[in-house]
Amino acid sequence: MDLVPFVRRYRPSDRAALADICVRTAHEGGDSTSLYPDPGLMPTLFAFPYVELEPEFAFVLDDGTGHAVGYILGACDTPRFAERFRAEWLPVVADRYPEPAGEPATPVEEMLVLLHRPERMVLPELAPFPAHLHIDLLPEWQRRGFGRALMWALLQALEAAGVPAVHLCMVRANTAARAFYGRLGFREIDVPDPGPVLYLGRSTARAEPAG
Repeated sequence: MDLVPFVRRYRPSDRAALADICVRTAHEGGDSTSLYPDPGLMPTLFAFPYVELEPEFAFVLDDGTGHAVGYILGACDTPRFAERFRAEWLPVVADRYPEPAGEPATPVEEMLVLLHRPERMVLPELAPFPAHLHIDLLPEWQRRGFGRALMWALLQALEAAGVPAVHLCMVRANTAARAFYGRLGFREIDVPDPGPVLYLGRSTARAEPAG
């Protein structure tokens, strides 16, 4: 019998798979192992806090055997999430990942600075898009419609929770991801001096985009 992949809510048993997906997609959509040798660093920053603090907005793509091969993670209120990140999540991980002294000199130190500055997520230009998200799929599961299915699941959940709009932050160099988001109705948000990243946003309403 052929296996049928499907989107479902995250379960604690998915945690190891979540970490693996995060590591294998964290560098412009590709494997980040060479840049960040500690396999726990990127999940600690971009995956685990979401499933710990807001598991109701965490969904995975199940390959049909119970194994997660992609995910979408959301926070419905970004300022509140940043507050909880500092108060509840950072104390749990700070001993393993201390803040660098001085200006960051390596890719690892750059990520550690981000970890210790959750307030960076809160920008006035993003206020009309109060929620934010992270979405990643293993390479062999990309370009098959599964990203759209994950996005649909999260947008539905956010809309049902009364959240009007959502944003994301992406590395500008990841042109394939930019095209994907554009097809799903995300448009660039004008943020002063964003550096190497873009901010994109869209309404949670009419969650299944055309095209």
